Amino acid sequence: MARLNVDSLDLKERIVRTNKVQKTTKGGRTMSWSTLMVVGDRNGHVGAGIGKARAIPDAIRKGTDDAKKALIRVPMVNGTIPHEILAQHGASQVLLKPAAPGTGVVAGGAVRILLEEAGIQDILAKSLGSNNPVNNAWATIKALKALKTVEDVAKMRGKTTEEVRRGSVLGAMPSINEAPIAAPAVVAEIKAVNAVEDAFAVSAEETSNG
Repeated sequence: MARLNVDSLDLKERIVRTNKVQKTTKGGRTMSWSTLMVVGDRNGHVGAGIGKARAIPDAIRKGTDDAKKALIRVPMVNGTIPHEILAQHGASQVLLKPAAPGTGVVAGGAVRILLEEAGIQDILAKSLGSNNPVNNAWATIKALKALKTVEDVAKMRGKTTEEVRRGSVLGAMPSINEAPIAAPAVVAEIKAVNAVEDAFAVSAEETSNG
């Protein structure tokens, strides 16, 4: 995929995370910083990058430059994403679901910042694995890169958009076969996670009452 021309975009930068790193050497301790940065124009373009330096301003600048080099285009339909998708990076899994107008961005942490800077107005997102912000950011980027509109699918299959819509249960917002995990499996996994959380909550309540 060709790299986007960042000079033509009105990009804003946001700091997701700063981390202080201390390294002990023979000559003593050296301290440096790493920052996770997100840039976006809130109009379908977003990117994330990491910068490392001895000073925070230098780390922010490097992270911003890295994010601009990794800028991607995010397909959207009526302010939301075209279909449901689940992506994984390391121990982190991020589930993204289309939402009705007025829902807003239901997400947290690095996932929320990326979705907001991409310009998505209505979406449901859930982290199913590790809460590490770096892995969550990469998993979100991977999910956004894998999104496809009905026009993209029609082009790949050599069909018209009307033929693709007729063959889709969801019509204008199809559940794409290329999505990593099908919807029923995702729903089952969310229910399992919620059941475990409810069991821990009940156990904790019984312990405190006892």
